[in-house]
Amino acid sequence: MRRGRLTTLILAGTTALAALGVGAAPTAAAAPAPVGGGTQPTGHQVEVFAEDGGISRTLVPAKSPAAGPRPRSERSAGDGTVTPIVRNGSTDAKLDVVIVGDGYTAAEQDRFHTDAATKWQEITAVEPYATYRALFNVWAVDAHSAQSGVSGDPGKSTVRDTALGSYFWCEDIERLLCVDTDAVDRYAAKAPQADLVIVVANSAKYGGAGYNDIVSPLGYSGIATVAGGNDRSGQIAVHETGHSLGKLADEYFYAEYGTYDGDEPAEVNTTELTAAQMRRKHAKWYRWLGRTSPDGGTVGAYEGGGYYPHGIYRPTDNSIMRSLGREFNLPGREAMIAGFYRYASTLASATPADTVLTRSDRLTVDLPVTGTRLRWYLDGRELRALDGRTTVDISSLGLPGPWWLRHRLTAVATDRTPAVIDPELRTSLTDTLSWRVTR
Repeated sequence: MRRGRLTTLILAGTTALAALGVGAAPTAAAAPAPVGGGTQPTGHQVEVFAEDGGISRTLVPAKSPAAGPRPRSERSAGDGTVTPIVRNGSTDAKLDVVIVGDGYTAAEQDRFHTDAATKWQEITAVEPYATYRALFNVWAVDAHSAQSGVSGDPGKSTVRDTALGSYFWCEDIERLLCVDTDAVDRYAAKAPQADLVIVVANSAKYGGAGYNDIVSPLGYSGIATVAGGNDRSGQIAVHETGHSLGKLADEYFYAEYGTYDGDEPAEVNTTELTAAQMRRKHAKWYRWLGRTSPDGGTVGAYEGGGYYPHGIYRPTDNSIMRSLGREFNLPGREAMIAGFYRYASTLASATPADTVLTRSDRLTVDLPVTGTRLRWYLDGRELRALDGRTTVDISSLGLPGPWWLRHRLTAVATDRTPAVIDPELRTSLTDTLSWRVTR
């Protein structure tokens, strides 16, 4: 059962993406406003992924100087066509990813579909996406550009007419790839559901950006742009979904920020507390302390994070929220899985809930995640003989009472992953579907 709507990512281009540097201070781009500074009305705070791998933040315009609604008479047939790339179930039970192309002409849409599928493969190669890929649908939305490629590629003076107005040299930073966010909305709205939107633009030049202060009228939040053709560029998308799905903080910092003296951060992966204080107070990631993390090393309290080098701690030395090419640390992975389940379900069925079933019917349910426990109940009484069965013949239930009496058959599915240990988060790993049955 869907619990909400989600986020947008924009993957722009066909470019390389090196691993991000650890704790690198901003070079080309200005440092961001301190945590809690908010969005300025003149634009968006974005993450910048530099050619040398460093991460920084800067303020960029909300609109692209190269984009705008093209008159309908100039749009080619097929513009806005939606094609399923991955179809795992109904939009109500899945997290729906929308991939929009930019800089692809009408004749280049097959190439866009190939690039879109490749980007999704890169993203789902990373855990926990790899384990949970069956929770997602992926839709490609064709955006026909008048010209092939994007502005700023290969040089600053290059200007191309594209559907989303993607352009390098944003704010005079060569590798910063900005986009018209209104144009993104117009195309994302064409998909059946937009929980997470990825826009792949047609460029071979390294670059990208992460808009994580945007809340769209469509319901998604955040935009990331990346050069999407390189086999590592999906890492920008993974990092950005750490914000949008996992609600995670950045774990990198700037030397000039000094010591953090604000309130306890809301994000689960940054804290003012030391490891000893977390244990004593049962706070933040105390349950994970001392465990070996998939991003390397042991979960503890490492100083520096949320842009501040002092006074704030992160769970591990170098996760993907600090450097691309890494894994999520254990607290981050837990938060991502909980984020998936805000929009997707552990349990689905082609038979709508509350359908009246008779003894001649057969009911089938789908468990998208391996290791999910499935239990069945009839009028609240557990049918242990059916434990784990995904197909049930109604005639085998032995329904008591007269033929006209209606009973309630309920399936309860629980993802038993050891990657989620917070009891509050574990409640989101169980879903229930019920049907009425009669003899």
